[in-house]
Amino acid sequence: MPYVEILAPRASEPNKRKAADAVTHGIVRGFAVAASTVTIYFMPIDSGAYAHAGEFGLPQSGARVFVKVHAYRRTAEQRRAVAEAVTPALAACFGTSAHNVAIYFIDRERDEVAHEGHLASDEATETSTAP
Repeated sequence: MPYVEILAPRASEPNKRKAADAVTHGIVRGFAVAASTVTIYFMPIDSGAYAHAGEFGLPQSGARVFVKVHAYRRTAEQRRAVAEAVTPALAACFGTSAHNVAIYFIDRERDEVAHEGHLASDEATETSTAP
């Protein structure tokens, strides 16, 4: 953890690689975690699965990109740093404007997350490089 879900139109593999690098490093810097804790899921949205403002299909001008960041609770300053770091790379990856990139931070308390069948809250408190 953090886990990042990116719902957006299909993008080329080189663009996704650049975005993955930028998102990973933005989260590492903003949340003070190790890169090994960051997982990103690219979830492509086809034209037949997208509508905005009542218009069906992907717009030529660039679709909206919806990003969910699941992580332990962070400060507003940390979330702001991540948003500022990753938004330009996501806009470039999907050929849209930064205005069309929405990032939702879905904060979790440690007792709401389990790894290997154990609640994170049951584990010893970890350093700043913890997942």
